[in-house]
Amino acid sequence: MEFWDQFPNGEVLKDRFTDIRTETIPDVNAHMHTPYSFSAFISVDQAVKLAVEQNVGIIGINDFYTVSGYVSWAEACMRHKAFPLFNIEFIGLSKINQEKNIRINDPNNPGRIYISGKGLSFPFKLKEPWKSHLERLQSDSNNHVRLICKKLNEHLSDRGIDIRLDYDSIVQTHTKGIIRERHLAKVLREKVLESAKTDAKIRLLLSEIYGNSSVQVQISDHAALENEIRNNLLKSGGHAFVPENPDSFLSVESIREIILHGGGIPTYPVLADDKNGDFTEFEQNKYRLAEELKRYGIFSVEFISTRNSPEVLEDYATWFSDNGFVVTFGSEHNTPELSPILLYTSDSAPLSAKMREINYYGACLIAAHQFLVSKVGTGYLNKQGIPLTEKGKEYRSLGNSLIQYFFLK
Repeated sequence: MEFWDQFPNGEVLKDRFTDIRTETIPDVNAHMHTPYSFSAFISVDQAVKLAVEQNVGIIGINDFYTVSGYVSWAEACMRHKAFPLFNIEFIGLSKINQEKNIRINDPNNPGRIYISGKGLSFPFKLKEPWKSHLERLQSDSNNHVRLICKKLNEHLSDRGIDIRLDYDSIVQTHTKGIIRERHLAKVLREKVLESAKTDAKIRLLLSEIYGNSSVQVQISDHAALENEIRNNLLKSGGHAFVPENPDSFLSVESIREIILHGGGIPTYPVLADDKNGDFTEFEQNKYRLAEELKRYGIFSVEFISTRNSPEVLEDYATWFSDNGFVVTFGSEHNTPELSPILLYTSDSAPLSAKMREINYYGACLIAAHQFLVSKVGTGYLNKQGIPLTEKGKEYRSLGNSLIQYFFLK
């Protein structure tokens, strides 16, 4: 049985569940990476199980360039009783903003832009030429990491260090098909710890690998150590850094088309304020940001809440919600740190009741959209990718009905 076959038709659902009771809404985490790209989780099942244990009832898979985890995600959500959202993430390039040295939602790379797709069709369908575009992105991304791996091995050889990373073996043993530079950092950390048995020897070996820079983190903190390895060796300025080919990045317009043809809602991840309270040039004025997103044909935004102060999150999320954007929050979990799935802000405070409500309303719209796309072919967006905002309340009600039915079934 396909996932959506368990639900009655929309009219029956809407008649059965009419009101959203905000005092009992489930928590939502609409952006979680899994081992199908790179993740803090060792498995999809672990991710879903932990979410349920933390009382997060609605969760969205959001891997880079791939939907391969959708079946496992749906099965785990059915097993552990969490309502699934089916999403994807891309990295694109705005050459105009790159030329103007304007940072968008990557704080270190002008012109680089992250874009998510929310509520894609499940089972996933994508026709040509968009299917080939997605496959090329996957291939280009993997090939870039292959080059980094080659350069890292050359660096290790040049320094007389008897450690090598086997790219093909890493793909087989540490990935689900998409390899990221974080996988290389993880495997190098594993090999260093195998080679040098004591903390002192590990620190000495890593210092030699870094180029005589000392280790600044605890050896026992594997996540911090992998981040340090990545930053010292694989990122810009590192001995194994390989610049990405600009031709490997699609434009915002092309990414939007892939998402739309895959049934999803193009969504802009808002970086907002950093730990110093600073914004990128593209985002520092929310009114101009909204106009730019509309010009791109993007009417949905998301926030990784742990990045943002409560004040900025409340300001930006409320404003975008009040102005017709679909708004959701997530955690990413695309680093080695196994942080909580239940969302919080940069000061470790839980989301306010207002933010939980906005997040739930956004999840309801996405739930209704992916249900309708999968059942009848169209959802909250028209054929041009413009939201049917006049029907927002109706779609939100349908999504709430789907979610309530799922939990009461």
